[in-house]
Amino acid sequence: MLPPAFGLVPRSPDMPVASAALGALPQWDLSDLYPGMQSPELKADLERAAADCAAFEEAYKGKLAAILDGADAGGQMAIVVSRYEAIEDLLGRLYSYAGLIYSGDTTDPVRAKFYGDVQEKLTEASTHLLFFTLELNRLDDSKMEAALDGPAFGKYRPWIEDVRAEKPYQLEDRIEQLFHEKGVSSRSAWNRLFDETIAGLRFDVRGEILPLEQTLNFLAESEEDKRRDGAQALGKVFHENVRLFTLITNTLAKDKEVSDRWRGFEDIADSRHLANRVEREVVDALVSSVHAAYPKLAHRYYRLKAKWFGKDKLEYWDRNAPLPKVETRTIGWDEARDTVLGAYSTFSPRMADIARTFFDKHWIDAGVRPGKATGAFAHPTVPSAHPYVLVNYLGKPRDVMTLAHELGHGVHQVLAAPNGALMAPTPLTLAETASVFGEMLTFRRLLAAAPDARARKAMLASKVEDMINTVVRQIAFYTFERRIHTERKNGELTAERIGQIWMEVQSESLGDAIHLGPGYENYWVYIGHFIHSPFYVYAYAFGDCLVNSLYAVYENAADGFAERYLGMLAAGGTKHHSELLKPFGLDARDPAFWQTGLSLIERMIAELEAMED
Repeated sequence: MLPPAFGLVPRSPDMPVASAALGALPQWDLSDLYPGMQSPELKADLERAAADCAAFEEAYKGKLAAILDGADAGGQMAIVVSRYEAIEDLLGRLYSYAGLIYSGDTTDPVRAKFYGDVQEKLTEASTHLLFFTLELNRLDDSKMEAALDGPAFGKYRPWIEDVRAEKPYQLEDRIEQLFHEKGVSSRSAWNRLFDETIAGLRFDVRGEILPLEQTLNFLAESEEDKRRDGAQALGKVFHENVRLFTLITNTLAKDKEVSDRWRGFEDIADSRHLANRVEREVVDALVSSVHAAYPKLAHRYYRLKAKWFGKDKLEYWDRNAPLPKVETRTIGWDEARDTVLGAYSTFSPRMADIARTFFDKHWIDAGVRPGKATGAFAHPTVPSAHPYVLVNYLGKPRDVMTLAHELGHGVHQVLAAPNGALMAPTPLTLAETASVFGEMLTFRRLLAAAPDARARKAMLASKVEDMINTVVRQIAFYTFERRIHTERKNGELTAERIGQIWMEVQSESLGDAIHLGPGYENYWVYIGHFIHSPFYVYAYAFGDCLVNSLYAVYENAADGFAERYLGMLAAGGTKHHSELLKPFGLDARDPAFWQTGLSLIERMIAELEAMED
């Protein structure tokens, strides 16, 4: 999930107008956050943020123990935390706006400067807040527990428990301050360099100079020569820039190793597991289950797909190719909107109403334009505002599914917002639940409306590929990251070594029916999750398997399911995954849980095999 990244901006001559086939594509309106980069409202909030942070430190630093020992400890602690939460909401609003503006065009020096300046000011201001969670974790456990028994402070129990889970890994206050302040000139700076470099890359495809998103789209073209030309253009530019991406990767991997070592994390992914509130053994069980399923899923499916194409092996650029002899068409924006909202409405009218708001109130940025952030995401901003969704819509069936995915995130974020700035955020393992479930609803609606067997086959194949990309590919990404971070402990990795690891991991996961030819060894360079959120990627596989299990419950007992499901989303970050899944009779610690999700993909592949001409 990338940092905030899109904004309503005047259309300039270099912004391509949507084609007639796509229809008018929306740009979002960020005025619900601030009227503009130079607005008095934004300037005033920046000043207020600095003042509020400093005042909070002055009021409470070194005094929390006394408050806890005083009269009405629970009530007084609740006042302190609520004041902290209000500041967090303000800081989040400012950062969200700056990030969204920047994502609208990461190549624009004005936006880049604005984003950097706001980030520096917020880092400086929030330095005054660092003491708070550190001091909370030094308070007497029994006294804290007594205070949390009261309703006022007890409201914040989930957040307090999350903070206290960090206690074994927190450092002395001055070191924490150093880590915090240097973030702007270390990890954040390298992230920004990655974003601006990726956004500035241009690819020559048949004489047309294109940005990354449009070039990647060639890999889904129906004509093989177009797929090949797009893939080779990608490989050429990635190779030309691989030294820079190698430096970024080595630097950030070392930065993480230093931080982990100082904090005392045992495993390279433990900090991610802690942030996700998921046990290492649960993730290990997921990864092991998917590794064991490689032959039954990806290997099996790609052998079948190669057969459809009349080949022994598919080239790597054919991996996501549409089926031969199946008509492909451009899906206009209005049709995509109606398809997703219709699928949501069949499941839950309330869910569809929330999603419809994103279209009606201009909370979506859909067009492809130079400099715009690649990929897609839903940014929650802050509870006092609302989420925004970014997609790069090109009219492919997968773009419709991406829209369904991101709107699932958006619905989740709207439902969780009443929990407040501290407890609305959902751990990444559960953050993908609503998005993947939204995809599944949309897929089932499209499948039910398939006009004939050939169309049904094409839809099934596309869904299987999406699930393989979500489960197999993301676990392969996680495996790749683990190998990179592990080897980095022994010194820098060359571009050649990173490419070798990439090819080994991809070959293992995809199987011998995919030929990973020259050029593919550098395809790791554009995967933003490796840079922005190390080890994030397993959350996709977690979410997909979870949704497959949830959907099985829904199919077998639909009565009351929608209400329970929306209740799970509304919980935000207030409950552990085990507590959220209990009403559905699911337990992620049970090895059978993962097999349930994986077996659904197997059954769909078997159905495709049975449909052979």
